[in-house]
Amino acid sequence: MNLDLKSIPLNQIAALIGSQTPPADASISGVATLEEAGPTELSFLGSDAFLKQFAVTRAGAVLVQKNVKLPASPKTPTLIVDDADLAIAKVLELFAQPPQRPPLGVDPQARVDPAARLGPDVAIGPFSYIGPGAEIGGGSIIHPQVFIGAQVEIGPQCEIFPNVTIRERIKIGARVIIHAGSVLGTDGFGYRWDGTKHAKIPQIGTVIIEDDVEIGSCVCIDRAKFSATRVGRGTKIDNLVQIAHNVSIGPHCILVGQAGLAGSATLGSGVVLGGQAAVRDHVTLGDGAMVAACGAVADNVPPNTVVSGMPALPHRQSLREQAALRRLPDLVVQVRKLQDDMKDCKGPADHV
Repeated sequence: MNLDLKSIPLNQIAALIGSQTPPADASISGVATLEEAGPTELSFLGSDAFLKQFAVTRAGAVLVQKNVKLPASPKTPTLIVDDADLAIAKVLELFAQPPQRPPLGVDPQARVDPAARLGPDVAIGPFSYIGPGAEIGGGSIIHPQVFIGAQVEIGPQCEIFPNVTIRERIKIGARVIIHAGSVLGTDGFGYRWDGTKHAKIPQIGTVIIEDDVEIGSCVCIDRAKFSATRVGRGTKIDNLVQIAHNVSIGPHCILVGQAGLAGSATLGSGVVLGGQAAVRDHVTLGDGAMVAACGAVADNVPPNTVVSGMPALPHRQSLREQAALRRLPDLVVQVRKLQDDMKDCKGPADHV
């Protein structure tokens, strides 16, 4: 629900999302679910699975995916669109409350090294630290309690939320968003047994985050042993994701919460990792590959292939194996019965 009670004419919303304006002359004050929406709120229907909720909704209007089978004369005004999720995203932008941001300039309680360089219209919140040689691009926002190490490069129009740590020599492109509590540039997890102890391998590389990447909360991206750990442009990373040293992630990938990538894994363009998916070290996932939730990838995955299971296999094969496994208890009973029947069928000569 919108807290400032902003009201937008329904015909303006229809024009924004490219839908025919319904006959209702109404104004919309917010967006809510079908169950919770009131007479001045907009809801949305993207699947036939929610037609029962649609039938009883009190919403002032409902945004509907065009392939949904609506009743002949719905009582609620509808806005028909090709993609309900994309359309509702545009509407939500109208009602979104901007996060509280520090004012332009450097807060008196922040610490900016004299050798750091700040672009125009930069905002640095209280208790943040900007190290020597760091560069912050114009229009970027650094929220309170952010640590930015020496020689870090941050492009224009970025937003770094509280308690983010960006270690030394990291490079971040333009329009990057990093949510609270994430850490970029921790040493990669590199050790070698020398006969008496685990000897630490120096991690002297960097991390490169390309343009338009969004990184969720509590994400850890390790610096490379040498060269760079890289996240490609437009990639979106959910909360609690682990990206190890020398991983290379291509453009426009999606990494869902608690996914983990071991060292030197490579993801092509448009790869999707479901929640808690795991990728082994030195494995390559081709362009457009998808790993289902909890999938464990131990071998290379060809482009445009969907895999699932542990270890991850082509999805249809994995489903067949899971179905066979569920039948295993009954098969065990049948085999035992067959063994008993075979014993009963043995003739006198068989007992000699």
